[in-house]
Amino acid sequence: MLYQRSSQLFIEAEKVIPGGVNSPVRAFKSVGGTPIYVKEAKGAYLFDEDGNKYIDYINSWGPMLLGHSYPPVVNAVIEKAKKGTSFGMPTEIETEIAALAVSMVPNIDKIRFVNSGTEACMSAIRLARGFTGKEKIIKFRGCYHGHSDSFLISAGSGLSTFGVPNSPGVTKGTAHDTLLADYNNIESVKNLFLENPDEIACVIIEPVAGNMGCVPPIEGFLESLRKVCNENKALLIFDEVMTGFRLAKGGAQELFGIAADIVCFGKVIGGGLPVGAFAARAEIMDYLAPVGPVYQAGTLSGNPLAMAAGLAMLTAINEDEKLFERLEEKGAYLEKGLTEVLLKNNRKFVINRIGSMISVFFCENNVVDFNSAAKADTPEFKSFFHGLLQRGIYIAPSSYETWFLTDALTYEDINFTIEAVALATQS
Repeated sequence: MLYQRSSQLFIEAEKVIPGGVNSPVRAFKSVGGTPIYVKEAKGAYLFDEDGNKYIDYINSWGPMLLGHSYPPVVNAVIEKAKKGTSFGMPTEIETEIAALAVSMVPNIDKIRFVNSGTEACMSAIRLARGFTGKEKIIKFRGCYHGHSDSFLISAGSGLSTFGVPNSPGVTKGTAHDTLLADYNNIESVKNLFLENPDEIACVIIEPVAGNMGCVPPIEGFLESLRKVCNENKALLIFDEVMTGFRLAKGGAQELFGIAADIVCFGKVIGGGLPVGAFAARAEIMDYLAPVGPVYQAGTLSGNPLAMAAGLAMLTAINEDEKLFERLEEKGAYLEKGLTEVLLKNNRKFVINRIGSMISVFFCENNVVDFNSAAKADTPEFKSFFHGLLQRGIYIAPSSYETWFLTDALTYEDINFTIEAVALATQS
């Protein structure tokens, strides 16, 4: 494939945009080469500025559950735009989508819309601190909750250590209030509570990690986490920016049968537009201004275009009784095919999958946390990524990102993908 137009566009972008991109992973730093510039997308396919076509497995990092340019979403946005794009005032559609979301997701009574997953998680942490009167939080290595200061923390040498900033601009004071545990390791969580009695406001977690590749929770982990939070009067926050409305109508809470105290949403809930949300039972949400003391605001929160897109998306999901069955079947079919060709090509690999989220790691041991994900063969992934790209398959340009399937994907597309993987991994 030729990328002449994309290459030129990247050169032009570097002159006026830091690194040429508005989000770092897009720069292809992990895999090398020049970013692909998308011109348009339809269904399961991307079309770049050079006229190349790709089967898309990132789907805008998750929200395109029903495919790109999904007609009900597109039409809803067009019709709403004709009536105005932003008011900074209440609109009826905000209540409509809020009521629908509350009806779909277990354990929530009220929801507040924001503009991104980062903003949702940031607001949820503030709310948890305000509600509990405590200041420290626990997060997990390898779980990404956006770029708010509290989340840009990496672990020290031990499991039970204070975090240190891993981005300039994050203060030591902020890092001091963020404690780190290892994903799928409940003992690391218990140790932090023992070392910081009556200080921890909440534990925030991706119930299925998607930013160290796809890493599902091991059996009993989420249940134990719920119990530990109860015992220590700390809130459990599920960051369902990726999993919400993707793994089930009610997200990971429904799938695993675990009740979170606060749930964060993004991606799917906006139908592809910039939307996030956080939700909880009424006693927690009523701590928010204007009825409570915890301040949170946003001029563009509940933007009518975003609400229209989100309402169309959630309505389609809610009315399609077979959607998640189809996604599971397609995910299982892809996993089986990838396993067969990688075994045939004598590759050392691990495939993690849950529903429509899947990752391939080039390693021998099970991937259950950030440390085991980091042991995967990065050079082999680079070759794998570019081998697929040349054959018209677009996966995330990082081994630390999950793939996302869309319902628009056909079995012909999946078979094409399996064949491309077979060719890309031949010795």
